[in-house]
Amino acid sequence: MVTLGSEVVSGDRRVTVIAGGVGAAKFLRGLLYFHPNDSVTALVNVADDFHLHGLSISPDLDTVTYTLGGLVNPETGWGRAEETWRVRQELARLGGETWFNLGDLDLALHLYRTQRLSNGATLTEVTKEISTKLGIEARLLPASDQQIRTQLKVQDQGWVDFQNYFVAQQHDVAIEALRFEGIEQALPGPEVITSLREADIIIIAPSNPFVSVMPVLEITGISETVKERKDDVIAVSPIVGGAALKGPASRMLQELGFESSVVGIASLYRELAGALVIDHLDSGLSSKVESEGLRPVITDTIMSDPKRAAALAKAVLEEI
Repeated sequence: MVTLGSEVVSGDRRVTVIAGGVGAAKFLRGLLYFHPNDSVTALVNVADDFHLHGLSISPDLDTVTYTLGGLVNPETGWGRAEETWRVRQELARLGGETWFNLGDLDLALHLYRTQRLSNGATLTEVTKEISTKLGIEARLLPASDQQIRTQLKVQDQGWVDFQNYFVAQQHDVAIEALRFEGIEQALPGPEVITSLREADIIIIAPSNPFVSVMPVLEITGISETVKERKDDVIAVSPIVGGAALKGPASRMLQELGFESSVVGIASLYRELAGALVIDHLDSGLSSKVESEGLRPVITDTIMSDPKRAAALAKAVLEEI
């Protein structure tokens, strides 16, 4: 168990967190500061996974892994701390693709994952191996071992892959729709449904609902299982004061026909969760959240440092 200062909060309630991206990674780190780490499972989005330079890259899994392993770049919230860039610099000199930043330490993990997958291991198995080697006691589960690819219909461009939209175009283009290639054939990872059924609490992390949470929920059997547990499910809004703290979530809400506020988040999660955690800045919208069928929980949700993230996670657990 990790301690937060001199405070240790005991308890063995099993917690499963649906996660993707930097916000989810920060929330999980906060949760693990006080909750028994081996009682926490993270179901992590894999629909932004892709291949580059022949390597299997899993950005959301990597962000969560680096954060919980104490290796993440504190300035960006993703990538490795104390990273070096010799391979990228040489690749640029040779005229290779450098639009997606891969540092030297980051490349080592991708090389390991790619080798193990080519040897027949599943993504679930490889993720467990990496977590163990990095000393992570929480259980990290890819949502699926099958390939799923988020694609967005960009105005005047047609369908593009998520990394093209998010990294190459800096998510600075309007979208009209999104889809998840391969979702119909994808099955939950071998421990995913069990982790949802056996959890005492299910948390939807403060992640982008469209490209981090929805690709997990739309895998066969996952949303159905979550809906069955609705009274034990609590979501944390990634929108504060009408805006996303990081990434394009608020703009995507507008572009896809939802209100860019905690009310829009509530409308997306009303069949899945019994409560929605919102920031004090949005307390004036609590009645509208309630009208969507979710119980509003008002607290500080801005995770500007690990202690604030831990305080948020503790507040969430106390509500279920």
